Amino acid sequence: MRRETPRSTILIVDDEPDLREVVAELLEMEDYTVLQAANGQAALDVLATQQHPCLVLLDLMMPVMDGLEFLHRLREDERHRELPVLMLTAHFSAKAPPGTVGLLRKPVDIAELLRMVARHCPAAA
Repeated sequence: MRRETPRSTILIVDDEPDLREVVAELLEMEDYTVLQAANGQAALDVLATQQHPCLVLLDLMMPVMDGLEFLHRLREDERHRELPVLMLTAHFSAKAPPGTVGLLRKPVDIAELLRMVARHCPAAA
C-alpha cells in the first residue's frame, strides 16, 4: 500500500537516461521523491533550487562535470557538506572516494541499492 506522502527525496546524477529512469521508477515505487540530473553541474543547479535530498546517487564518469568534481564542489558548500553520496560506477577497479557512504557497481544490485537508500533515508514519522 502506498503512502499519501513520500518519505524522502533522492537525487540521481547519471548521464545515462535509461538508468536514471529505471532507478527513479524503482525508488518512486518505494514512495521516494526523485530528482534527476544528467551531470554534476546540472546536479549543483538542482541542489540550488530544489529541496534538500537525503541522499545523492552519483555516477563517477559523466560529461560536463564528473562525479569527483561534483563531490568536491558539494563538500565546499556548507549547506551540503554532510549530504550522503553513494557512488555508482561500471568501473570494476573503482573504489569509494573519501566523502562518500559507499560504492555500488553497475549493473546495480536492486536489493543492495534499496538497503543503502533505507539506511540514509528513513521513513517519515
